[in-house]
Amino acid sequence: MGCMKTFVVGNWKMNLTVGESSLFLQKLQKKIKPAKNLEVVVAPSAIALQTLSLQLERNKSKIKLAAQNFHYRDYGAFTGEISVSQLHGIIKYAIVGHSERRHIFGETNREVKMKVAAAIRNNIRPIICIGETEGERASGETADVIRDQLLSSLSEIDVEDFKKVIIAYEPVWAISGGKSSRAAAPDEVIDVIRLIHTTLADTYGKEIEENIPVLYGGSVNADNAGAYLTMKGVNGLLIGGASLMSEPFCDIVETAKRVIA
Repeated sequence: MGCMKTFVVGNWKMNLTVGESSLFLQKLQKKIKPAKNLEVVVAPSAIALQTLSLQLERNKSKIKLAAQNFHYRDYGAFTGEISVSQLHGIIKYAIVGHSERRHIFGETNREVKMKVAAAIRNNIRPIICIGETEGERASGETADVIRDQLLSSLSEIDVEDFKKVIIAYEPVWAISGGKSSRAAAPDEVIDVIRLIHTTLADTYGKEIEENIPVLYGGSVNADNAGAYLTMKGVNGLLIGGASLMSEPFCDIVETAKRVIA
């Protein structure tokens, strides 16, 4: 895959106050040293984004920010929502279609593809989450679910913009904090990673497929990060619980550095 970047993305979910987020980011800035072809991204709560953006700018930090969610319209009468255009200049990335958005808040494939288009329109790189539930896996529906979510998410953008997207495979049954979550074994992951790459290559061509990073997310921790990062076709990690503790998160970043060295 040439010199494609490796991504380590921490999703803080609904945790940490603005003050706590700022202190935690300060810790990460001290511990994490930049490395070639490695992009470290954190996704705090929306209320902390502007504060952390100024903090990163002031310290000339290489860590980047992502939004956890946004509305697909650029403006309008949507009380309580934040548009990606309002986040422009604050974030470089945005998580789209996380399973918690899909399964707790009822976000549909249609909304996901509209959000992907909105992110691209506003020069933000979408990190598009796809993944099957435990029931879907047990019923042998994994391949259909993955193809459907993947192709649908890309259907509203031009092919030349595909190089701006990032795909994150996160099996819903393996997400930290889930009712029956458990870490997915590498052999359970590799088949789906391969399926994602094959679907992209078959649908859009090998050249496009080779320029779309595919991340893995789901109960990633400092102990198993290396196993996922060394898998063929995995270009990084989307991390939940372990991203809220500086030591494990920094250990994962160091593992990523070793893998790409």
